[in-house]
Amino acid sequence: MTRVRYGPRGEAESTAARRGGARPADIWSTGVVASWESDPEAVAAVLPPPLKPGERPLVRATISRVELPGYPLGAGSVAVSAYHSGHPGWYPLVMPMTQERALIGGREVFGEPKKLGEVTLAREGAAIRAQLARHGIAFVEVRGVVGGELPLPGETEKLDFYFKFLPAVDGNGFDTDPVLIYCTRREKVRKLAAVNGEVVLRESAHDPVVDLPVRRLVEITLGEKTTDQRGRVAERVSARALLPYIHQRYDDARQILDEPPAEES
Repeated sequence: MTRVRYGPRGEAESTAARRGGARPADIWSTGVVASWESDPEAVAAVLPPPLKPGERPLVRATISRVELPGYPLGAGSVAVSAYHSGHPGWYPLVMPMTQERALIGGREVFGEPKKLGEVTLAREGAAIRAQLARHGIAFVEVRGVVGGELPLPGETEKLDFYFKFLPAVDGNGFDTDPVLIYCTRREKVRKLAAVNGEVVLRESAHDPVVDLPVRRLVEITLGEKTTDQRGRVAERVSARALLPYIHQRYDDARQILDEPPAEES
């Protein structure tokens, strides 16, 4: 009989798949990182319990090109500073990826809010332009001029907070209690430069980062880095408390019923 590929794999094939799926060492990415201070009440509003706001109302946008073997990957993130049980970290709101393969492990294993999107990073001479876009809208754009090199930081660890859950099959709540995930990233940087530029946020019903306006630009950098990550379950969280925030994870068509953002006077 012709092999049925949806059939069960043998032990040798399963072992080879596990070994092949192991992350190769030192996958380097080139990326722009922009951070700014926003409105404290806006940052606090996007944090599901039990997360608390960080010491400063910071927002961070990361726009990278990852040199994965076999195919290039555009990877992005917009996160806010957060705090939990004595641990400062970041809570990502949206993580656009250009390849479906990059979504699977992040969403199913770690609970990362990854979505398919467009991630672009272009440089002409000293001028640089980076964008995160979905549904035809570049909702984050970072543009500027690359300046002098910065001192390289030593190897650092950074903490991200995720919520891992499955919506209930009957559409009412969750199938099981959601969990708060600690994802620790160990990062090495081999090149870093300052960027003199600006961050532009645009209205998007599905990715409303514009609700976290740039009140004071803190820093823009262009760098090359490699990271690895490991995760653990920190605690089980209240399903009732998390439910009002699950639209952050999905493109909910009912968002069109939301009121438009108020115009600034």
